[in-house]
Amino acid sequence: MSAHRTTLRRAGTVAALATAGVLAAAGVASAHVTVHPESYAKGATDGVLTFRVPNEEDKASTTKVQVYLPTDHPVLGVLVSPQDGWTAKVTSTKLKTPIKTDDGTITDAVSEITWTGGKIGAGHYEDFNVAFGQLPDDTDQLAFKALQTYSDGNVVRWIEESTGGEEPENPAPVLKLTAKGADAERSSTSAASATASKSSGGSADTSKSTASESDSTARGLGIAGLIVGVLGLAAGAFAVVRSRSAGSRAE
Repeated sequence: MSAHRTTLRRAGTVAALATAGVLAAAGVASAHVTVHPESYAKGATDGVLTFRVPNEEDKASTTKVQVYLPTDHPVLGVLVSPQDGWTAKVTSTKLKTPIKTDDGTITDAVSEITWTGGKIGAGHYEDFNVAFGQLPDDTDQLAFKALQTYSDGNVVRWIEESTGGEEPENPAPVLKLTAKGADAERSSTSAASATASKSSGGSADTSKSTASESDSTARGLGIAGLIVGVLGLAAGAFAVVRSRSAGSRAE
């Protein structure tokens, strides 16, 4: 095998491996259960949280989704949006410390929402909308632990919280809470958009047509991988040209 072919083959192999690695990372990132929007202002009122659940199994469907709401920093006034094909069960828990509001003292808050009866097939996802009356203002983030049950009995536990800046293998959906007023306008816009989708009918189908920020990131990583592959092939071709030029001068 000539030096020219060896150089080109090595360059092509490196480019292919780099592209595959980036695309694989993008696929993993998009398979997590996530909450949208990613942030709200502390103490925000009358908003909507959307839990996006992708199916990451090729031979099984998602048949049950459980989302656990924190009770140490409770979300008040939780309401579940009707979901075609799914039945929602809402569980409330008595709070250790009652919360005083303008409407009175609240002693109970929603601690778990379970959706059953529907199916999320391979290569698909489902958006589950949850409205809230008020978010807490005494914490910087809320972790919503989730369990995803498949038709083959497998259960994926999205319950791990990030430590040290590294994302765990099965991260829990996390909602960041920013300083009051910082995200107020954007949060209101997100809530209005979710409400508009619901009122227009077919909330599940409408939400599926809207790409989430995490999906955009995954696509961006995929494009970056393709660019890396092209650059790798270009580098290989350049090396071949240089080798041939050097050979010609030597002759």
